[in-house]
Amino acid sequence: MTDSRPEWAPAAINLDQPSSARVWDYFLGGSHNFEVDRRVAEQAIAFKPDMPDLARQVRMFLQRAVRTAAAAGIDQYVDIGAGVPTMGPVHETARETVPRARVVYVDHDPVAVAHGEVMLAEDPDAVFIQADARSPQAILDHPEVRALIDFDRPVAVLLCSVLHFVSDTDDPAALVKTLRAAMAPGSHVIVQHASNDGQSGDIVKMLQMWNTNSPEPMYWRTHDEIEALLDGFAILEPGVVQVQLWRPDAEEQTRAEQDHDRYASYAAVGVKPGSTTG
Repeated sequence: MTDSRPEWAPAAINLDQPSSARVWDYFLGGSHNFEVDRRVAEQAIAFKPDMPDLARQVRMFLQRAVRTAAAAGIDQYVDIGAGVPTMGPVHETARETVPRARVVYVDHDPVAVAHGEVMLAEDPDAVFIQADARSPQAILDHPEVRALIDFDRPVAVLLCSVLHFVSDTDDPAALVKTLRAAMAPGSHVIVQHASNDGQSGDIVKMLQMWNTNSPEPMYWRTHDEIEALLDGFAILEPGVVQVQLWRPDAEEQTRAEQDHDRYASYAAVGVKPGSTTG
């Protein structure tokens, strides 16, 4: 049965079609999802019961990486493929260190955008725009991005849970290269990408199930393929690692090591070399 339409969902939204952003929100324990999203999410959980744990690990990585960028003095962020911006989003995390951090959220899902616009309506230093990660130059040229982000100074660009929705035909390496060319030296790129390295046949079946049921198929890549996407960046320690192993907090360290092979996901942070300005 189709959900009744919430006030923040535009009339054009098809409540019968799943959205990866809303499925991810469900994994995180959020409330901005519909029955169709929950069905797809539960099918994924049937194959991989720790999918909600993976979603939380990705969010914790994002927060650790943003804090790392903020500690380096970065006060502007572009979160591409942001999804529904709940459960500890970038602007809240960055502002723990940089109170006036400016943030642009980007997603092509109109539901994620609709909610983001409502959430940020009273925030002069954050906006949510609708754009596709596969068209990076359009993001860079967007007037709201240009109004808030000064690309002559270091910026942190987040590509979490988005590049694995970009097919080889759409050339994710070229996408990252376009973004890198626009970024000032000292800028950070924060990447998380799904992988099938070392995963069982059941996990591969989950990918096939997802791709059958979702209008946004996933393209899992190997460690080396993901590392190659960061060409031109100096990769911070500990390198391209399982998502839970990227600089875990002290209380998370033991569990992170025990869960070394649990999550089908890599994470990394790269810095554009050169002298910073501004």
